[in-house]
Amino acid sequence: MLFAAVALFAFAQAASARNGAQSAADAAALAAAQEHRDELMEELEGAIGVDDNWLDWLDPAEATGDGATAAAQQLAAANDSSLQGGAQRVEVNGFPGYEVGIQTNYTVGDSIIPGTETVRATAQATAVIEPRCDFEVPDDPLDVVELDCDGEPIEIDPEDFVLDDLPDASVLFSVYLAE
Repeated sequence: MLFAAVALFAFAQAASARNGAQSAADAAALAAAQEHRDELMEELEGAIGVDDNWLDWLDPAEATGDGATAAAQQLAAANDSSLQGGAQRVEVNGFPGYEVGIQTNYTVGDSIIPGTETVRATAQATAVIEPRCDFEVPDDPLDVVELDCDGEPIEIDPEDFVLDDLPDASVLFSVYLAE
């Protein structure tokens, strides 16, 4: 009976390490995708009224995601884990996203099962960036554009643009973990 209890404890240790690894992977993937979304917003803010193709920045595929790996590394480290191989750009259901793999910096720990004191948990996660807005592209890039963002109307006038007119990034783009 004692052996069964100790073995159950060992499995609980492994499950705890695995859960920690998955949480770290989820956070890192979301951080990478949110960094991509932030880049889209920065480029959109700088392009409205200046660049005739400013509406392109409402397409998540436009951003390079240069800071995605750094953001993922930061969140992995905050969860006592290390990013393995960087944030990899992927496509999920036609939308861009990031897949990450992490390894915990801590081990499963000592248990009745030999070798667990050096085993580190690993996990993977994928986060997706999806636009929330529909709109019709105007003939003239300086015309007012009416966005329908999940039922919330937003008007952008490139000729009379004020940065405060732009909604929060979460209104324009959804970032979520892929199934």
